[in-house]
Amino acid sequence: MLDLIILSIHYFICILISIAIWRGPKEVDLHPSSTETAETGPDGLICIGKEENIKKSGRITAKIDGREIVVFYHEGKFHAMDSRCYHEGGPLCRGDIEDIDGQACIVCPWHKFKITLETGEGLYEGINPLEPSPTPKWQSKGVKQRIHKVTIDNGNVYVCPPDLSVSFDSDYFAEKYKIGGEAAMKK
Repeated sequence: MLDLIILSIHYFICILISIAIWRGPKEVDLHPSSTETAETGPDGLICIGKEENIKKSGRITAKIDGREIVVFYHEGKFHAMDSRCYHEGGPLCRGDIEDIDGQACIVCPWHKFKITLETGEGLYEGINPLEPSPTPKWQSKGVKQRIHKVTIDNGNVYVCPPDLSVSFDSDYFAEKYKIGGEAAMKK
């Protein structure tokens, strides 16, 4: 009888461990970035925040018509893009910025996809098998991430609303998170 009780307890503990592994660890925000409520400014531009505050934090997220964007301040320049990676919807606001072949790139924290801050191009390291001794080189997949134009006026940072007549791969996850937030991505 004691064996049956021990076996039942062992089985119960295994189930609890399996559930904990299946649910996975909670994400921790390693890069503090506040989320701002965007306000409309001159010429239909959306005010994201104060220039000084964004320079201090290095990045900030904001919502424009429910669409979350991230604004980075890196090496003296502001860059804005959809906050969810085009590949699987990873939170770019939590990614590290790396220099790749002279281009500042955000690295998605989920799958390490690299996206240029300037153009939104996805980069990958590939080889040309036709070369005698192929060496890996960084190449472009094309523009994958929606970039938003940034304007600075009177100490405020403004972003142009997106032109949705042109589509980008990141639009899929921007809409998914816009509609249902984190719950939209749970399987």
